[in-house]
Amino acid sequence: MSVKDTDDRRSIPDSVRNEALALRDQIAYHDRLYFNQDSPEIPDADYDQLFNRLVALEQQYPRLVTADSPTQRVSGAPLDEFKQVQHQIPMLSLDKVFNEDDLNQFDTRIKKRLGDDGVLEYSCEPKVDGVAVSLLYEGGLLTRAATRGDGIVGEDITHNVRTIRSIPLKIDAVEIPSTFEVRGEIFLSKSGFERVNAQAEANGAKLFVNPRNAAAGTLRQLDPQIAASRPLQMYCYSIGIVENFQLPKRLSDVFDRLEGWGLPTNPERQVTKGIEGCHDYCNRLLSKRGGLDYEIDGAVIKVNELRLQEILGSNARTPRWAMAYKFPAEEMSTRVLDVEFQVGRTGA
Repeated sequence: MSVKDTDDRRSIPDSVRNEALALRDQIAYHDRLYFNQDSPEIPDADYDQLFNRLVALEQQYPRLVTADSPTQRVSGAPLDEFKQVQHQIPMLSLDKVFNEDDLNQFDTRIKKRLGDDGVLEYSCEPKVDGVAVSLLYEGGLLTRAATRGDGIVGEDITHNVRTIRSIPLKIDAVEIPSTFEVRGEIFLSKSGFERVNAQAEANGAKLFVNPRNAAAGTLRQLDPQIAASRPLQMYCYSIGIVENFQLPKRLSDVFDRLEGWGLPTNPERQVTKGIEGCHDYCNRLLSKRGGLDYEIDGAVIKVNELRLQEILGSNARTPRWAMAYKFPAEEMSTRVLDVEFQVGRTGA
């Protein structure tokens, strides 16, 4: 009998089991502080000590290992191919406007359809330039992640999404749906993009064109080790299927609930009163665009009350209760360092 077989059959002392559970809780807590709130409480060395202790316990007692353990974010051999995933609720795209007059018309259409000329409440957030994905939680465990694809069918990217430290593998909240789907944008920050390209250049590999290209290329890798080496992030922006749970009445409250469950939402999100409040939000966001550490190409405006969203519904392609307000393309400047003139064989 091998040493591993002996370890597998060895009963796990309660003290060891409890220590492992406590370590997982501590690691998950510090991951949320570091990756979601940017407010770490302990030095990296102390975090590493917690993580390494959990690794040691799981190596000594292999039956301690569970799919939601933080040590299992990167596991398994590379996949042979991507599997297709059918979205139970289509992942729709958004209609776009490019000026305030068109945004006003969006507000007017909503009021006309609702038969209400009052002041509407909107939920506003940056339109992050990344990759739209869906996360499925069952019994509190992350069981599947998929790309948007064509909105009806996407690709299973669970193996790569599990490596993203800001996304919880397990939600330990007391009150959560038995099954629920959260949707959001996976992206690479500007600083993370620079690090990824610097590493690629050092390895003599091809450089990525932009952060979105890098994020999309990373999620399309069959080997999760590659995704684990790149600092992907995610901001959640909506809920899909929900079973055996009563959601709050407003989207902004749903965001608060997601944050309480350890799921990251954009800190720049804001609730506004009336379409004028949306104008103010968009102008402020545009002015701070260059200072954000992630690329945005506009703002997303959504009716905040979920009951009104349901009344407004959607067409085949887009929801009637949401709109993307697109910003002008960022101007880039290039400094010419040197010019070399060459004479061709024809003398030109």
